[in-house]
Amino acid sequence: MTQSTVELVIFDCDGVLVDSERICVKVDAAVMADLGCAFTEAEMIEHFVGSSIEVYTALIEERLGRRLEKGWQRQYDHLYRAALEDELTAVDGIAEVLDRLTTAFCVASNSGHSALRRSLELTDLLGRFENRIFSASDVPRGKPAPDLFQHAARSLGVPPERCVVVEDSAYGVQAARAAGMRAFGYCGGLTPAARLAGPGTVVFDDMRDLPGLLAG
Repeated sequence: MTQSTVELVIFDCDGVLVDSERICVKVDAAVMADLGCAFTEAEMIEHFVGSSIEVYTALIEERLGRRLEKGWQRQYDHLYRAALEDELTAVDGIAEVLDRLTTAFCVASNSGHSALRRSLELTDLLGRFENRIFSASDVPRGKPAPDLFQHAARSLGVPPERCVVVEDSAYGVQAARAAGMRAFGYCGGLTPAARLAGPGTVVFDDMRDLPGLLAG
């Protein structure tokens, strides 16, 4: 695949556009402590980063050995909102990359629309994505299922084989592969490079390298 054959770049949000994963893992630790659920930081990075709420909940229920009430996570939403309001920044170099891209791009995230828009607004990125924002709430299944990426491509009229996905989580890379799209795994955040590597995937650690990688 070369830049001339790429018609759409699909960006994940958390950990790719906004540097939120470090913040959220800290809040996750407080939530786990409140639930009485023991996860190490390494386990939270491996299992929580990039997961859908369904996957996240199932993992916690398995560790707790009991079911959680529907909507259980809402009681903790204020903790995430407050931390992000105080600390959230754009991923280093991403604004420069977006301004350099000549290919169409969009964002597709497991976050809900309101949280997604707020994160982009806090980091001055929202204007770059108007009318090209896709959430897992738009589809039956979030990542690691391919539904979200397929929905984004279909909505913008681009076949999957002409899309690339920029992700920072193993779940997201898995979803890209399942959607028939090439993945660019950004390992400049929390997820180790080895968890992103695999077929149809280019792993990189400096966001400013992305335009050159797309051209290659």
